[in-house]
Amino acid sequence: MPDIASDQICGARIISCVGGKYTVVYDDGGREAAIENITAKGAFRHEKIKPLPGDIVDLHYDGSVYTVNRVYDRKNSLIRPALANLDILYIVISCRSPDPVPVLADKITVLCEKNSIRPVIVVTKSELDPDEAKRIKSVYDKCGYDCFSVSCAENAGLDGLRDYIAGNKGTVSAFCGASGVGKSTLLNDLFPELDLSCETGEISEKIRRGRNTTRTVRLYRIFPSTYLADTPGFSLLDFEKFTLCSKEELPYMFAEFAPYLCKCKYTKCSHTKEDGCLIIDAVKKGMIPRQRFDSYLCLYDAVKNIKDWNMK
Repeated sequence: MPDIASDQICGARIISCVGGKYTVVYDDGGREAAIENITAKGAFRHEKIKPLPGDIVDLHYDGSVYTVNRVYDRKNSLIRPALANLDILYIVISCRSPDPVPVLADKITVLCEKNSIRPVIVVTKSELDPDEAKRIKSVYDKCGYDCFSVSCAENAGLDGLRDYIAGNKGTVSAFCGASGVGKSTLLNDLFPELDLSCETGEISEKIRRGRNTTRTVRLYRIFPSTYLADTPGFSLLDFEKFTLCSKEELPYMFAEFAPYLCKCKYTKCSHTKEDGCLIIDAVKKGMIPRQRFDSYLCLYDAVKNIKDWNMK
């Protein structure tokens, strides 16, 4: 809870940034209060610090305006969308239109594991292909991830997802997914009281990808100390520019691999083709979904030549 003095507010949270001007919220005697059009102190530029939505900050009041003068250490931060201290990432996958691309979703789960973010899978448009929606959900259920299958068109599965979000108070969460999977529609259906003004993207018939229509990240308070980020323009493809992890770290980013790690025949097993690999054996026995293992092989190929100094 922020300590409010005559010239300072401590422990406030940035909920949006537009054109270098921040909107910040803080607890004012048990109610949420907001201050808009705040700037950050100039020294941040020299310190290479850029305050982000989600940041916990201190504000200094000089008698006329407030200024962000401290940014607390972050749990994590994303470059695109610009967002800090994310606790839960809802990875939205449509079962059809556009068709799912598993390796892209699995890349996001790896990034979540790497950055201490809880991944939650949301399969949308289940009315278009119920069997495929059920299959996708079963893959992630088997991996131990929380997973939901929903249909905004038929208002199916939304109550369960809404209750899940409500049960995670005190968190900052966001939705991500390939363009056109229905992120904005889903968010509007889950929380119509937010009255989101963003338009929803339409699917391009030519390339079957959505067109992003909004750009500014904003946190919406849905429960006390609980925020949901609207992250327009945030696509799975945006992560292509990010370094995932080293090849040594990668197996540990797949939660379902955990029971088999460090037990293979060879100490330096890459879990890609070796005899005596317990992970490969688990895939053959159906203990690990083949789809996830195929994603692992694809991502391993992408990171196998990354050296430690590239990770700095």
